Amino acid sequence: MSSVLGTYARKSISFTQGKGSYLYTENGEKYLDFVQGIGTNVFGHANEHLIKALYNQSKKLWHLSNAFIIPEQERLAERLCKYTFADFVCFQNSGTEATEASIKIARKYFHKIGKPEKNRVITFKGAFHGRTLAALFAANNPKHTEGFGPKVDGFDQVPFADHEAVKKAINKNTAAIMVETILGEGGIKVVPDFCLKGLRELCDEHGILLILDEVQCAYRTGSFFAFEKSGIVPDIVPIAKGIGGGFPLGACLVTKKASVGMTPGTHGSTFGGNPLAMAVGNAVLDILFEKNFFKNVKEKGAYFDQGLNKIKNKYPKIIGEIRGLGLMKGLRMLVDNVEFMKKLEENRMLTVKAEENVIRLFPPLIINNEELDEAINKIGKACKEMS
Repeated sequence: MSSVLGTYARKSISFTQGKGSYLYTENGEKYLDFVQGIGTNVFGHANEHLIKALYNQSKKLWHLSNAFIIPEQERLAERLCKYTFADFVCFQNSGTEATEASIKIARKYFHKIGKPEKNRVITFKGAFHGRTLAALFAANNPKHTEGFGPKVDGFDQVPFADHEAVKKAINKNTAAIMVETILGEGGIKVVPDFCLKGLRELCDEHGILLILDEVQCAYRTGSFFAFEKSGIVPDIVPIAKGIGGGFPLGACLVTKKASVGMTPGTHGSTFGGNPLAMAVGNAVLDILFEKNFFKNVKEKGAYFDQGLNKIKNKYPKIIGEIRGLGLMKGLRMLVDNVEFMKKLEENRMLTVKAEENVIRLFPPLIINNEELDEAINKIGKACKEMS
């Protein structure tokens, strides 16, 4: 019996090594990994550039209090601000922490400008913003909140993609609207560009802030942020997962306007922005900022789409819909998604489930077409076996 607290329904399988798109068991069995730490290992397992950065930093300095200037932290923040909409960055250790920081920043902004009554955040049904108490009740999924009362107040939830409901929910106490640009746990549901523009317009009209949660979708769609193609500029964006390439790292990106309430003592993190994480984060940006990197992600996403659509057309009673952008894909199944995942695992391919009977596919961004073909073939074989 394991001494690890049973908060996960763990599979009996375990892995001792990984490289690129693959995981290996102790017995040497090879699995194509399209979980990748739930979208975290954006360059696959054991990326040499990240290993080198972590090793070199580990010989110099592991941890330092944020009471001091941390050079690698300054460098990562400067690079993120130069490349994105942000004026400032607040470093965390996870996506949950980053979304919590986003909520705090939005509320503190209105407190600073003399409107402390504006402290409520509008969120959407089907969202997932993390596992801490405020993040749980922001998403308000009964399966996640049961037994964790009393309810954390301050959130007004509306149906996904219901613009009129958002309008009606805005009142004198509203501070922000928070939405995932692509709902991950909710079933790989992309918020259309016109909806993002509409949310930005609503926020501007009512003088409230727009928080776009890109913890799961950033870097995967063929651009740094999934919202970029909409042309809008958010006020706050929490990120995590891929920014650390598998190392614990989160961040909250914020505009100068929205940051005004965050003065010394208003927020902190013992390990947030530590030298090891910052070294890895900078190494991740080295690769993301390579010429044509995002162009290649977009092209591989289109190639994957083409193969998946062929399978869907061949097995219309198995796969109902292909969702997502770039290399963040979801298959809405017409058979039980868990049973289909078991078939894939039997064929040495790993995937992760989502709401609405969806299977999530998170290939590493450095995947090649041969490995995508392998995935397509395994999915096709599982479809045939379940027909």
